[in-house]
Amino acid sequence: MDISRKLGILVFFGVPAIVGGGIIYALFGSMPALFIYEVVLLLAAGAVVA
Repeated sequence: MDISRKLGILVFFGVPAIVGGGIIYALFGSMPALFIYEVVLLLAAGAVVA
């Protein structure tokens, strides 16, 4: 997998991180829930890129 494809995948996961992060914070109203969501999303992006 070339570098441009990896960067594209990371950008693809960046949108749910921003939008989904706002939704998660609005639903739960707590930063720990937001951090858990972001970590899970980061692990999923890392698994796809690897």
